[in-house]
Amino acid sequence: MQTVKEGEKVKIHYTGSLDDGTVFDSSQGRDPLEFTIGSGQVIKGFDKGVLGMKVGEEKDIHIPAAEAYGEANPQLIRKIPKASLPKDREPQVGMIMGLVRSDGVQAEAKIIAVTEEDISVDLNHPLAGEALNFKIKLISIN
Repeated sequence: MQTVKEGEKVKIHYTGSLDDGTVFDSSQGRDPLEFTIGSGQVIKGFDKGVLGMKVGEEKDIHIPAAEAYGEANPQLIRKIPKASLPKDREPQVGMIMGLVRSDGVQAEAKIIAVTEEDISVDLNHPLAGEALNFKIKLISIN
């Protein structure tokens, strides 16, 4: 029976969770995820976990933070003066806001602190610093 190799297109169903059991994503109830192994479409650890699987096989994989979204980078915590924010909405801890970085790229940031003068935002990926767990089932290899 054929097994998944580098460069092959696959379809899988998956459920992703954190070490505490919190589910952060799932393909259940949707079309399977389709991607090419080694193309950079998914995190490195996900590619590695699918390699060698056979159609119909189910597997649990654990991906350390370094092979997922990396460790949280403290340099991606920034302070923004409240005066530079739109006046129509009061910033609150936990809100997600869109920003344009100095290189012109749009990014999402989570507000992590609010003071009288400014807000602190976290530009790290929401899953940075987290080990991820996936239950996966290989649907097809093309």
